[in-house]
Amino acid sequence: MNIRDLMTRNPIICTADTKLTDVAKLMRDEDIGDVLVGDEQTLCGIVTDRDIVVRGLAERDDVTTAVAGDVCSDDVCTVDVDDDIGDVVQTMEQRALRRVPVTDDGSVVGIVSLGDLATALDEESALGKISAAAPSPNQ
Repeated sequence: MNIRDLMTRNPIICTADTKLTDVAKLMRDEDIGDVLVGDEQTLCGIVTDRDIVVRGLAERDDVTTAVAGDVCSDDVCTVDVDDDIGDVVQTMEQRALRRVPVTDDGSVVGIVSLGDLATALDEESALGKISAAAPSPNQ
């Protein structure tokens, strides 16, 4: 099975100069924990909800002036849409990644998370069950 079979297609992408508050609103509105930074052809980074808290809120006096490029992780590992799931798991394990963008001929076409892999590989594992469960209405 290839990563294209389980990736989330058309991931949310913002520019490096997108206000951090707007990135947070995108995450809330789309019910996601990460936003890619760049465009479909050039990936500059990834912002996670944790980046917003740790690198945004905790390290700045005025978060309203911060932009995605200020807090994003810029050493982004990508995988190819045709990569085997086992190879992607190995890459994520070696680099301690929770999510990885998926490319096709250099263009970003998706993203795959640890939860996606857990659900695909072992639905009965604790992580697989948690990842497959519908979010609670309070979240």
